Amino acid sequence: MVDVSDDRLRDQQGYEELLAVMGLEPVGTWRLPGVREAATARRLLAAAAAEREPAPGPGAAPPPAPAPPEAAAALVLAGGREFLLAFEGPHAPRGCRGRAWHRVRIPAADPVAALAALFRAADPDPRGLLLATTDGETVARAASGPGAPGLLVVSGTSARIEAAARAAARESEEENAAVWDGFLASLTDIGPDARLRGAWAEGLVVNPAAPEPLRRALARAEPSLMWLLPPDALVEAVLAHPDPRARIRAVEMRPSLLADDWDRLFRAAGTARERSLLAMIAADGGAVLAERTCALLAADPSARVRAEAARLAGLAVRHSVALVQDPDAGVRAGACRRAWPALPPERRRALLTDEAPAVRARARLAQYQEVPLSLAQYAGDEPDAEAVETCLLGPDLVEHLLAGGDCGLRRALAANPRLDPRSVARLARDPDDGVRRAVAVRADLTEEQRAAIRVDVDPSVISHALPWVVERHEDPEAMRMLAASAHPLVRRSVARARRLPPDVVQRLAWDPDRVVQLFLAESCDDAPAEMLLRVWTWWTGSLSSPGRPRTHPNFPREGLLRYADDPHGRMRRLALDDPRSGAALVARFARDRDPEVRQRAAEDPRLPVAEAALLAEDPSDSVRTTVLLSARLPARLLVDRLRAPDTAATAARNPGLPPRVMAALALHRTGEPGCR
Repeated sequence: MVDVSDDRLRDQQGYEELLAVMGLEPVGTWRLPGVREAATARRLLAAAAAEREPAPGPGAAPPPAPAPPEAAAALVLAGGREFLLAFEGPHAPRGCRGRAWHRVRIPAADPVAALAALFRAADPDPRGLLLATTDGETVARAASGPGAPGLLVVSGTSARIEAAARAAARESEEENAAVWDGFLASLTDIGPDARLRGAWAEGLVVNPAAPEPLRRALARAEPSLMWLLPPDALVEAVLAHPDPRARIRAVEMRPSLLADDWDRLFRAAGTARERSLLAMIAADGGAVLAERTCALLAADPSARVRAEAARLAGLAVRHSVALVQDPDAGVRAGACRRAWPALPPERRRALLTDEAPAVRARARLAQYQEVPLSLAQYAGDEPDAEAVETCLLGPDLVEHLLAGGDCGLRRALAANPRLDPRSVARLARDPDDGVRRAVAVRADLTEEQRAAIRVDVDPSVISHALPWVVERHEDPEAMRMLAASAHPLVRRSVARARRLPPDVVQRLAWDPDRVVQLFLAESCDDAPAEMLLRVWTWWTGSLSSPGRPRTHPNFPREGLLRYADDPHGRMRRLALDDPRSGAALVARFARDRDPEVRQRAAEDPRLPVAEAALLAEDPSDSVRTTVLLSARLPARLLVDRLRAPDTAATAARNPGLPPRVMAALALHRTGEPGCR
């Protein structure tokens, strides 16, 4: 017999050993379309167990539990030899607890007898195991030991869920209020565990209906949540928090602050370490600080702060000139590149002969922006790709690099904007794909030259707008020329422009590269409605543009009801965006076969209460998560999800939570009864 407390059960081998002891064997993947999660089975079984409780009165007794052979026969009749298995207790194999089902098979010749024997055996997990048919319609729980509920079988789970949803929809406001009263009483009597308190705080901080004082109090009590506050509230919370580490973490998670906000943060920072870390975050994020802030940092007593200040995007040249005379070598090295054009000859010579190698190296890089770097000078140092890519290079060095075998250096050479045309032409024929790709996106090529370069562009690889194309976004003629480029990265970069001439928009809207159309939908205010609708058929939003193309101002809103019966779910869901759609269509879509359509219904404020309750037990994670944010969700279901650690954070985001409940949930984290 396998010892269930043995940690070896927490790996795949131990899991298979445990199944063997139970007379089962694993079968492929557990992910079956349309099967509800194990947590739903647990709720149904808990409700069935409550129904078995004896009625109050003398001599009352619960109805007898089914015998193992009867239960086994019911399961095998409904499911055959294959089942879904889930564990509840603390000794379950790794990944086998919680909501996950695992598919198993009974290999015995007599599956009913084998399953009955499993039900009779000592429980491999003290808190019980769950079994379900592969369609999830019949579920069973086996548990033994003191206080265990014993064997329980529930059939017709879909009908039970439907009936429970209808019952929840019939509950009155008084009944819902009583549910909340009971929940609040349970918080007073028992108190939530740490996981629930943290999950509630995480949800309430981003709950749009939560009062601002409550959200700030939560952020004070849980510093890791400060970054979730709106920018104004974030800055106030950071300034009020006593722990500098918490303040830095919050700013690091939300570096896109206004210049005035940055100024307040720097002036409030009490230590050089905090100022240097804030300056590093600002410099890495490309933040443009106010002149007064830059001056403050450039004159900071700490060399670490001044070194970070030298990297700031908005630092004035006069500050850089001052910093190259700093007593700290790191500061001098950081300021060298930007200050160089404004330095007099004697100061340049001082940097080139500086005692610190790092300063001399940065000075040489700056010097060779104006004076060609020769082979002899280059050979004195280690090969440096940055120098090859950014410096003005002498003909002898260029020839050396062209003939060299280092592909990395040739790629750097191909990106050098000041390379002569003859060398560019040679690199365009380079045997290395990476070299040719670097040449093909140079700004100094004609489109005929660009088209002649043999390159392959993987459409699935993430691409960014070419800086030299972005610089020409305001030039209509340049956009016309580049929109006709043979290179997709050039056309993609054009599509990133906020405004484009009509003829350019039409050309790009039918570009054979789908990413061009996608970028046009995400970035260009002039993207046409027909293209946006076409892109919608295969794209529903990215992290940088989560709502596009559907949230684009030009996306069609009228006439979308014609898609209500479209065979493609992504098109069907658009029908609810039509102003003429109604609650009946929302209710219909709540039962659609496509989870995307059901998710769209779940986020609709017209969703009927019964359908919201039904979607709370949906097989799709995304549908369940979405409906947990619906103010239409009945109190009984919302309370249940607030009590479950894996759903508590999402449930706490529900804007329909009564204010007194929000205050009570926050109180368990903040200890501030007045934060409501």
